[in-house]
Amino acid sequence: MTPSEFEFLKTFLKTRSGLVLSNDKQYLVESRLLPVARSSKLETLSAVIQTLKRGTNRVLETEVIEAMTTNESFFFRDKTPFDHFKDTMLPSLLESRANRKQLKIWCAAASTGQEPYSLGICLQEMAAKMPGWRTRILGTDLSQEVLEKAKAGLYSQFEVQRGLPIQMLLKYFEQKGDMWQISAGLRAMVEWKKLNLLESFSHLGEFDIIFCRNVLIYFDQQTKTEILGRLAKSVPDDGYLVLGAAETVVGLTDAFKPMPGKRGLFQKKQTASSTGLGPRLAVGGGMGLQR
Repeated sequence: MTPSEFEFLKTFLKTRSGLVLSNDKQYLVESRLLPVARSSKLETLSAVIQTLKRGTNRVLETEVIEAMTTNESFFFRDKTPFDHFKDTMLPSLLESRANRKQLKIWCAAASTGQEPYSLGICLQEMAAKMPGWRTRILGTDLSQEVLEKAKAGLYSQFEVQRGLPIQMLLKYFEQKGDMWQISAGLRAMVEWKKLNLLESFSHLGEFDIIFCRNVLIYFDQQTKTEILGRLAKSVPDDGYLVLGAAETVVGLTDAFKPMPGKRGLFQKKQTASSTGLGPRLAVGGGMGLQR
């Protein structure tokens, strides 16, 4: 791959997915795109890039983007966010939403589904404390391929061994040959949609909790600020945003405040309207998962 071809690919990926590649990632590009070239019956990476430049092969464009975006995930990944979910977010929201008994959660980079299903397991484990509550989880991702896997809820032995306690495996999964499938009840708790975070997502409506972990690290400063600004419009006052351990809102937006002592957890700052000091500001809206 020539320097000019690499520069074109960097621009293509940033424009289409927000992914920012440093100059030392050319080896990564080559290792991930060579299989794409072979499956597309193109002899070289130069041929792949020339096809991208023509802009006539949407299938190839999608395959390149999906090959380059990271889809690493496993059950109860990093553990701490799920402790925050059970010990901080849920108790607060169960009290403040007691009248309507509805809870909506969005996993904005759902990958192959382990994060949304882990949250579903947490909710199932706390079901005795939530009689009459209606809960929905939305999982979105840029890649249709990983969403199809997530929707099926079918995982290998290796995948279920990563972060999933054996008692939960036996309780919430059914063995299917060499694979394990998550229960129909848990699968029914999650709705899946393809979504690019660079595009508008106001049509999704408003969510009490948004998990957007390990995504912003791949974007430049301006893109991070823009996405966080739009995420803030999708969260009500007192709603929560969960980021990855290496991610923060500090210096990017004033719409969220860090929760003291709880790494990666941020709460929406109250607006003047919520304190009775001004008119109500409209947020969210649209169709999809509505309140």
